[in-house]
Amino acid sequence: MDVILLERVEKLGAIGDVVKVKDGFARNYLLPNKKALRANEANRKVFEANRARIEADNASRRTDAEKEAKNFEGVSVTLIRQSSNTGQLYGSVAVRDLVEALEADGHKVAKSAIVLAKPIKAIGVYEVKVQLHPEVAVTVKVNVARSPEEAEMQSKGVDVMAQMFEEGRDVTGFTEDYDPNAEPGATAEAQPEAAPAGEEASEA
Repeated sequence: MDVILLERVEKLGAIGDVVKVKDGFARNYLLPNKKALRANEANRKVFEANRARIEADNASRRTDAEKEAKNFEGVSVTLIRQSSNTGQLYGSVAVRDLVEALEADGHKVAKSAIVLAKPIKAIGVYEVKVQLHPEVAVTVKVNVARSPEEAEMQSKGVDVMAQMFEEGRDVTGFTEDYDPNAEPGATAEAQPEAAPAGEEASEA
């Protein structure tokens, strides 16, 4: 399907460009979100008649987004999650979690603004893109850790998992025999309902 873009769309084009896209992408995303019009003669005339207003509106929104982007400089959010001794999370960090964390930090963003290719499933520090406007994006750091102390270490560049193994903590068997459904073991202190850590230590 040929469409006329009403705003810049990454990897497609800029305002006013006529591009060919898959029908499903146009029907499910571009058209309902008012990012494009079907490229027929009637719509071409409507677009040209309103082009100046569309471009002015876009410029205004871009200016607002550029101002908002300054508020994101150096922004980092921390999410405390339980994980196995290999660093794999019990569950994952999804877009909704990031929106809530940013809002708690005073940054209101739409779910559609968070660009997350796949959920975060391990502890660590990640860089996540936030698309404030089709032409304005910022990057925020997401620090996923098992405790505030570990989050602080990670924020200073410490590889918590590597350090844990180097210090020879009780991680025997978890690298080779990791079972995603196993009891948390060393995280039992954070999970009262889990089996006491000592039980696994005695079996090791």
